[in-house]
Amino acid sequence: MAHHRSALKRIRQNAKRRLQNRYFKKTARTAVKNLRALKSKTEADEFLPKVVSMIDKLAKRGNIHRNKAANLKSGLMRFVNGLA
Repeated sequence: MAHHRSALKRIRQNAKRRLQNRYFKKTARTAVKNLRALKSKTEADEFLPKVVSMIDKLAKRGNIHRNKAANLKSGLMRFVNGLA
């Protein structure tokens, strides 16, 4: 157990950030799954910018690697463009 006040504060901060990171990451994964489940091109075109924004925020925060974000966005855009 930590004995310094600063170490105790750091433990609290880390726990809070870990929960936030899990929430943001899970929300983005669910949004990607929901986007891939869409069959309508118009709905997908409306939903795509929101999902791309979520992915960009994850990459900016360092929750996912920027190359993974680029690959995800590329795949989603190809999926949406391929819808009829």
